[in-house]
Amino acid sequence: MSLLDAPVLAHVVRGGVIESVHRGIAVVTDPGGAVAQAWGDPGTAVFPRSSSKPIQAVAALRAGADLAGASLALACASHSGEDAHLDGVRSMLARAGLSEADLDNTPMRPLGEAPLAAWFAAGRPPASIAQNCSGKHAGMLIACRAAGWPTAGYRDPGHPLQRLIADTIEDLAGETISAVVTDGCGAPAHRIPLAGLARAFGRLAAAASGSERRVADAMRTHPWFVGGTGRPDTGIMTDVPGLIAKEGAEAVFALGLPDGRGIAVKIADGARAGRVVAGAVLAWLGVDPDAAARLGTVPVLGHGVPVGSVVAVL
Repeated sequence: MSLLDAPVLAHVVRGGVIESVHRGIAVVTDPGGAVAQAWGDPGTAVFPRSSSKPIQAVAALRAGADLAGASLALACASHSGEDAHLDGVRSMLARAGLSEADLDNTPMRPLGEAPLAAWFAAGRPPASIAQNCSGKHAGMLIACRAAGWPTAGYRDPGHPLQRLIADTIEDLAGETISAVVTDGCGAPAHRIPLAGLARAFGRLAAAASGSERRVADAMRTHPWFVGGTGRPDTGIMTDVPGLIAKEGAEAVFALGLPDGRGIAVKIADGARAGRVVAGAVLAWLGVDPDAAARLGTVPVLGHGVPVGSVVAVL
């Protein structure tokens, strides 16, 4: 099955009437990594986009990167560009003898609504530090310094760091990468089966030691640095102890439960239903129904007030 053939997983309901539908795939893996439940074909290959960041952070630690706490959470982040996010990235770079000039991610303005408004008000141009992946890129640079690899060209798929990242993705996902393309930030993006993404998150969340445990603990302890104010992955990690979560572009959402179960969702049209379906899967698993409902709440607005919602139909 391809995404073109995926089942309908969500309805957009306005005033009690179905206005649109979203097709997609969702998968749950058990603590051993086997597929326990799927809506659509769990073997469908997707680009996890930013949901790969915690796995990339594991690779940075395997390379010897000196990252911990909020700095390690930022290496996993698609941050909103709030002041503490940017200050945290600058601190990461400075501790490694690096600066903003070493960042080679795509210059952009902040992702968050309030930071973006402030950026425009100050008349500031796009900058690599403000782009939501700057923590990931800082982590990559720090890994290169630790391993003695050149920082120049660190985004190249043939660079030793990127080869290690690819190996780490295949290791944790238990799947083979079928394509490597350029992500929005300029780093490589890897295509793997959706079941592999769920499996990787389950392994991270249940890890007892090593780089995987360090990444999971950093995300759990510092969820705000993984996203920011009002962000869905930050919210669900705050609400559910032990859970890890990471949203990705084009409606990808991945979660890991501390017992080793993993969840991954991909919405075929890349629209807003990813978190809705992820919340519905958590509810189906019996995980904190109130938190699952908060994650899965996406209102449909009319004249600025809710007149409906995006509703999962698993």
